[in-house]
Order: sequence, then C-alpha cells, then structure tokens
Amino acid sequence: MSSHDDGFTLPLMDAAMDKDHGDRRDREGESGLPLSPPEPGIPDIARWLPAAPPEPVAEESVEEDVSDGLPVMLPESVEEDVSDGLPVMPPESVEDDVSDALPVMPPEPHLLESTSDLPLMPPSVIPVASPSAIPVTPRDSSRASMHRDGGGRPETPAPEAPPTAAEVGIVTVDRSLGGAAEPEISLDEVLLYLLEKGGSDLHLSVNSPPMIRVHGDLEPVPDYRPLTPQQLQESVYAILTERQKQRFEETKELDLAYELPGAARFRVNLMQQQGSIGAVLRAIPWEILPLEALRMPSILGDFADLPRGLVLVTGPTGSGKSTTLAAIIDKANRSRKGHIITIEDPIEFVHQHRQCVVNQREVGQDTMSFQNALKHALRQDPDIILVGEMRDLETISIALTAAETGHLVFGTLHTSSAATTIDRVIDVFPPEQQSQIRTQLAASVQAVVCQSLCKTADGQGRVAATEVMIATPAVRNLVREGKLQSIPSALQTGSRFGMHTLNQDLARLVQDGTITYEMARETCSDAAELNQLLGRTDDAAD
Repeated sequence: MSSHDDGFTLPLMDAAMDKDHGDRRDREGESGLPLSPPEPGIPDIARWLPAAPPEPVAEESVEEDVSDGLPVMLPESVEEDVSDGLPVMPPESVEDDVSDALPVMPPEPHLLESTSDLPLMPPSVIPVASPSAIPVTPRDSSRASMHRDGGGRPETPAPEAPPTAAEVGIVTVDRSLGGAAEPEISLDEVLLYLLEKGGSDLHLSVNSPPMIRVHGDLEPVPDYRPLTPQQLQESVYAILTERQKQRFEETKELDLAYELPGAARFRVNLMQQQGSIGAVLRAIPWEILPLEALRMPSILGDFADLPRGLVLVTGPTGSGKSTTLAAIIDKANRSRKGHIITIEDPIEFVHQHRQCVVNQREVGQDTMSFQNALKHALRQDPDIILVGEMRDLETISIALTAAETGHLVFGTLHTSSAATTIDRVIDVFPPEQQSQIRTQLAASVQAVVCQSLCKTADGQGRVAATEVMIATPAVRNLVREGKLQSIPSALQTGSRFGMHTLNQDLARLVQDGTITYEMARETCSDAAELNQLLGRTDDAAD
C-alpha cells in the first residue's frame, strides 16, 4: 500500500474479483488487511469501491490496461452500482465508434514507475460521456468545395418566394429575390431590333408575337412565337419599379419612360386587355434632330425666339408633335439665355443644360398633374413653359394666363387643322365664358402648327405634311369675332407670312415626288381642293 498525493489510501482493484461481494467487515476478515479510514473532509469513496487483496499485479498487464490512456474499467457489478451517479466508460465496441471524438490521454511517466504504487483514479476525474451523448456528424465531402465568406461559413442562397396574385390576370413578380427566373423574351433585344429596322413603335399583346411599326405598317419580329400572359407580364414587370407596379394594378393604365443607355429612350404605355397586360413602346432618339433635318418649314425656327404668347402644335396620335416641339425647344436652349420648364407624361426627349437651364417634370413622378405643375411653374421664374398635353379646362386656362403674363408657352392638342384647334380651345369653356376666352386667345396666340405623317414614295420613311397659321392682325381679328370658317382663306393668302394649308403642303410634296398622289389624297382634308391645286380633274383622280 502506498500513500497517494491526495491524502488518502486506495487499494488496487482486481479485474477478476468475484461478483458475489460481502459486506466490508467480512472482506477485511478474509484479506486480513483493514481498509484505511478516510481523512476528515475527504469524501469516503471507499464505500463505492470494493476492497481488493494486495496481490501483486504484473507490470505488463497494467500497461495493457492504460495503454490507451484510459483508466482501468470497473467490474461489471460496480458499473451497475454507480450507473446512476457516475459516468460509465464505454464498452470496447463503442470505444471504436467514438475513437475519433475522444482525445487519447498518454499515461504520465510516474504512474508506470511502480505498478504496486499505482493508485486507482476515481471515476469523477475523467468523465466519459455515454455513446448517446456524443453526436457523430457525417462528413460532407462537398463542404470543402463550397464558397465561404469572410466568417468561414458557407453562403446560403436567399429563399425564393412564389409570386402572389394581386388581381385576376395580374401576378406580382418579385424580381428582387435571389434566383428569380429571367423572362423568356428579352425586351431589350426586341427594342434594339426595332431601332435597327428604323421602326417607331413596339406592340406587345397576348397571343401575338412582338410587332413593330416600320414606316407606318406593323410587322412581326422574326423568330418569336405568340406571347403567353406569363411571358408578357414578366418582361414588362422587369422594367417597372414597385411603385409603378402598384399604380398599374390599381388603375389598369400606366405611362412611363424607359431607356436603353447609348441607344434610345422609349415612351411606354401599359394597359390591361382581356385580363392580361398589353404594352406599346414608342422609340425616342437620344439625339434631338434640328428642324431642317426633319424637313419642317423654316418659319417654325422663329417660334423659339418669341418673347411671349401661346404656340400650339397639333395633330393625330403618332404624327410627330413631340419631335417637332423638341426641335423648337432645343433651338431656344442653344440661342437664348433663360429658364425652360417642361411638364410631360412621361418625359420623352431629354434636354441638356446649354445656354438655358432646363427643368423637366414628369407627371406621376415629379408632380401629381399638369394643372398643379403649371400653376406652380408661374412662381419658378420661367421664360419658356412646355405643356405636354392640354387635356382639360384648368390646364388650358392656366396656359392662357401664363401666355398673357409674359411667358412663352408651348402646348399640344389632338386636332387636325388650325381652325378646329382654335375652336377646341374655346369650346372647352362654358358658354358664358367663351366670349371672354375668344378675346383672351386672340391676344395671346402666336401660332398654330398642324401636322400629319405621310409615307414617302419610295416606302423607306415618312415625312410631315403641315398646316401653319401665324397670328397676324387679320387672323387675330377672325379669332376675336369668332369667324373661324374664314381662317383657311387667310392661310391660303398669307404665304408671305409663312402660312399655308394642309392641302397646299400635300400638293407641294406630290409635285416634288416626295409622296404619291394616293398618299396625299388619303391625308387631305378636301380632295376637290387638292385636285385643283394639282391641276387634276376628278375623273383623272378616280
């Protein structure tokens, strides 16, 4: 027996001890050796462990027991007695399973110096967890090849939520989520094809392939099949903001601008038809062409230098009104030094700051309505105001007031002649105000330009046929007195002022071979007058 460093004596356990144990006194009698009493303050663990006779233990057997760095296993009977209070060493079969998870503890050298002095270590010194408490994680060979971030943790893709239906036929597609499917048609690719062909509009509709308008006629984009509702919605929603999607789903209508950097801008109109989305995109060149390149009358360039007044550019949809106004505004931007404000829905041509400061406001994004923007524009020190569309009484009334108070105002209407334009402006107001409006309009109007696009004779483009009215004293007097039926005669005889009727311009285009007679007759307002100007009889015309 030897004294341990902990201050109490423990007998060595015999691995082959008989399972049938007696009480402590009987064992003392049989061995003839009393157990050493525990010292005060030290737990009496001898009552947990059986006393063993001091039989010599071969060093070789001890080395085998501690060769793995683990204490000698308790006899089976002791393991049963302490199973509730002390951890149990795993059996040999389990030891093999968890050998990778448990560290191997080498024996200390002084423990092997004398096997007779080698004390037993209490089970509480080296606790061993049961096999069920040691989780074994299978190795993942793919984990080594995973991309890791700075923290060493594998990146996990964001969850992809399914789209939700906000309306029948309208599905809100959240493209901000990772892994969202790309649209099956490339809108940018189709728009580039439109520009390559020199087209003006792209039409997108369900059950139809993408269609483009080239020189006035619609034709399909090659290699595209009819569009499905899901294809069309994903392609269109890809260019919308969340706010625009919400507005469209609420109102079923939306106007916006879209641009391909370095190529062109597009005016986009969205609609709902038969429960699905439809879209029309109008191409707007980045470069603003001068009036000469557009083959417009030279008198239009003088409008950019007017100090004040109202200039109206009119015509049917798609007749080039925005292009004409952009050319006039660009000329003013290069030749004047002032402040230009444009109010559009949406912004089409983008003007750079040149000689003038140009502020462009878009209805729905920069302002709530034309009338609100126009009302506040009068307090923004403008020299020139462009109103994209004069749609209602309030907008027209504010535009007239702005023209009277010393501003140059440009606006558009959907009318086909100078006389009908004047009549439209007056007729918007209640009958009791129309006399006053005639006087106000006669004093403020400066010019009216009506235009219509005609296909050229070679079929390779279109050209504008125009009607121009200049507010001479005679014209102002006709407006004031309400003699609008006499305005065409004033235009026919006012060529020295730069005025002409639509039929006169059509006859000029036919005579110089720009357009065909059939095209002119289709566009004219009076076929008999056109024939008279061309020297043709009705029989020859038929």
